[in-house]
Amino acid sequence: MPRAAVVLLEGAAGAVSPSPSPSPSPSLALVVALLFPVTAAAQHFPSNEDLEVMLRYLVEDRETPGIVLGILEADGSTRIVSYGSAGPDARPLGPKSIFEIGSITKVFTGTLLADMVERGEVALDDPVSKYLPEGVTVPSRSGRQITLLDLATHRSALTRMPDNMSREPGNPYPEYAIEDMYAFLQRHELRRDIGAEHEYSNIGAALLGHALEQAAGESYETLLRKRILDPLSMHMTSTVVADAMRDWNTQGHDDDGKVAPYRDWPNLPGMGALRSNAEDMLRFLQASVGEPVTRLDSVMRMAHQVRSRIDANADIGLAWQVRKLGDRRIITHGGGTVGYSTLIAFDPDKRIGFVQLTNVAEFGDDIGLDFLRRGPPLALPEVAVSMDIMAAYAGVYEMAPGRSVVVRQESDGTMTLQVPRNVRFRLYATSDTTFFTKRAPWRFTFSTDAAGKVTTLTADLQGRVREMARVGVEGPPPAVVAGNAALDLPLAVDRQAIYAGIYTRQEGERTMELRIFVENGQLMGQPSRQEPRRLLYQGNHEFRPERAIEQSVVFEMENERAERLVLHNNGREFRLTRRP
Repeated sequence: MPRAAVVLLEGAAGAVSPSPSPSPSPSLALVVALLFPVTAAAQHFPSNEDLEVMLRYLVEDRETPGIVLGILEADGSTRIVSYGSAGPDARPLGPKSIFEIGSITKVFTGTLLADMVERGEVALDDPVSKYLPEGVTVPSRSGRQITLLDLATHRSALTRMPDNMSREPGNPYPEYAIEDMYAFLQRHELRRDIGAEHEYSNIGAALLGHALEQAAGESYETLLRKRILDPLSMHMTSTVVADAMRDWNTQGHDDDGKVAPYRDWPNLPGMGALRSNAEDMLRFLQASVGEPVTRLDSVMRMAHQVRSRIDANADIGLAWQVRKLGDRRIITHGGGTVGYSTLIAFDPDKRIGFVQLTNVAEFGDDIGLDFLRRGPPLALPEVAVSMDIMAAYAGVYEMAPGRSVVVRQESDGTMTLQVPRNVRFRLYATSDTTFFTKRAPWRFTFSTDAAGKVTTLTADLQGRVREMARVGVEGPPPAVVAGNAALDLPLAVDRQAIYAGIYTRQEGERTMELRIFVENGQLMGQPSRQEPRRLLYQGNHEFRPERAIEQSVVFEMENERAERLVLHNNGREFRLTRRP
């Protein structure tokens, strides 16, 4: 579920939600765990209470079935806030819940490389071929061989994935053997010089992990367990889910909300096989900041050191990405599988960070990063506002043609604001007419006319002001505004017929074609060489394809007949004209 940042004014801070928390239930359990006590003065991140509100709306507005957020404060204290469902038949979501952490595994592989370099077992400039069986050929170019450092910094010139792996959407990894990787390397021709550019490579990380296994004569799991996991007491982190980890396993979900298959990585663990929970990942975070005390602490700092450039805003260490934020460094890595989306990030100088675990394939909200970058939310004096006043403010306020903010009076006696493609913010009152959000440092003022009717919502976005006229009294459901659900309004068959036809667009020698037709009383859309999908009516000549609701089709009418349409897909617009 990719998300655009909230934009009320170009360049404004972006993101998501707010509202109070209900009592826990078996399906939506709220768990707040304090591993160490934390005082308000030490907090860089919002309070647990405020975070509960924000996580609640991420779940209720269908951004993810469940989320666990682990926080590390500057005083070394940690806390965990979670909300939502761990999945069918799973234990209630909480600090011990196990998630696939996907490509975050790569930073463990990078740390393992640093450990073996420090021990003198390998060198960063060793060619990877040195640690592979005799007869295995690794591609080279211009007399240059791929080194361990090239693999750790994604400058090997290898592709993202091998071309001899199954393209099945489920779980291709168990069937991909080491011999298959060797076969890929044997015949692969590099497209550019080694070290010339940064190109993220999963197969490169898998090859690095395999080379380290070969160099040490031990499995990836054994190496991690002995050298990183056990020393940090990370006993609920492993490439294999067994025993207590199995008891706390969560269930991942794909972008359509369906339960996703688990991924097994028996032969390529170095690129994404680890599972973990918030408790263990916070131990990893704690060991990543502050002055090094143990040998492992020093090894971890070695993995953080910048080795090469990604782009103007980021460098890379041994797998870790080092993002630039003014004079600050944010060290981070994300992970994604068919059912999970995860993120770890920290500021090594401020000694703060977070780990974010969700059981959905794509989670595009920046809640953790926003507060890591910005700090605690606005802290303004709050006042109580009557239900009648909140009811008067509820409505739809136009940001721009076709884009509106929705203000709601919630059933729990609070008020929220929601921007398209994002979940709800909670509004906190400082007077009967002025409000602010804690999810972003924004303030809002409601205005009325001489008759007392609410007419305008003025947004103050850190000194930049935007006025929005009230254009309606009730907006679509929150999940629809967030882009995680679609309306399915009734539309008579004779009204559907005015859209039917073949719409085309010429792009050079290529013709884009979209066939619109009525079948069994339903309007259908079928692009060339694809299966037809039902089109769900959103009102005002707009439709969304079933199971692809991030897209939309808007028809342009002339004389009560559709003549053109605009297809909105991944931030791009395609205009098609009806064929005569």
